[in-house]
Amino acid sequence: MTVDERIGILEERTTNIGVRLDEVKQEVKEMHDCLDRTRDLLDAKMESMLVEYRQNRDNFYTKLDEHNRTNTQGHQEMMTKINDLERAKNKVTIIGIALAAFIAGTGYLTHGEVAKIIRLLAG
Repeated sequence: MTVDERIGILEERTTNIGVRLDEVKQEVKEMHDCLDRTRDLLDAKMESMLVEYRQNRDNFYTKLDEHNRTNTQGHQEMMTKINDLERAKNKVTIIGIALAAFIAGTGYLTHGEVAKIIRLLAG
């Protein structure tokens, strides 16, 4: 093989290396562009997810507040009814005790009748 042939082969290889380098540079540029697009898409998706999260969070707390208000109102109404029932029970108890004391104090009932009334009330 002559020197000219060897130089020709080397020149061809150098040209091929240059072409391959240009291809690699193009592929790197395309990869860089792809990564930029992916980053932009991910940023947009994350932003939309953040907006959706904030809306869901706000809706959750709004419903929770409404639920708490409803529960509190229901508990207050129930407490009022319980207090009214306790007052009524206490009035009936006091009236019953006073009536029993009055009847017993006047001597109207005999011992046997008192026992019957107590069993009737207890039972």
